[in-house]
Amino acid sequence: MAGNETKDRSIYSKRNLWSGILFGVGLIAFIDETVFHQILRWHHFYDKSTTDIGLISDGLFHAFSWFATIGGLFMFTDLRRRNALWLRRWWGGVFLGAGVFQLYDGTIQHKLMRIHQIRYVDHLIIYDVIWNTTAILMIIIGLTLIVQTRNSQQPGKDASHEHQ
Repeated sequence: MAGNETKDRSIYSKRNLWSGILFGVGLIAFIDETVFHQILRWHHFYDKSTTDIGLISDGLFHAFSWFATIGGLFMFTDLRRRNALWLRRWWGGVFLGAGVFQLYDGTIQHKLMRIHQIRYVDHLIIYDVIWNTTAILMIIIGLTLIVQTRNSQQPGKDASHEHQ
């Protein structure tokens, strides 16, 4: 039986992490698309073409963000139903997913691929530093939470039913 418990912990540990990561990616993408694309109108997902293409790319990006968010929440609900939710680990995944996505956006999409910038202004570096520093802080918070839960899952400790 101990072998099955260890296997279940490993499976649920990964599911908690991936549920949080999916939700985090979806949430930060939703915030990016809603705030920077729609409300502030600083850029579109794809700015190398017409405004119509930019709007279509925003719609596809918005759909992606909702699929990721909903997928993460379906996994979250399943974990709750199975009494296998490790909330701290899930939050670690949320911060990690959001941070990695934002850092990818700020470095790969903004600088390497140049499909859009945060904002088209002089002194863009200020926006880039804030964007990427925030991403790195989210990654650090996420990794810290994940490492804390990894240590609490040592044999003999019952972390599999944490509801904090």
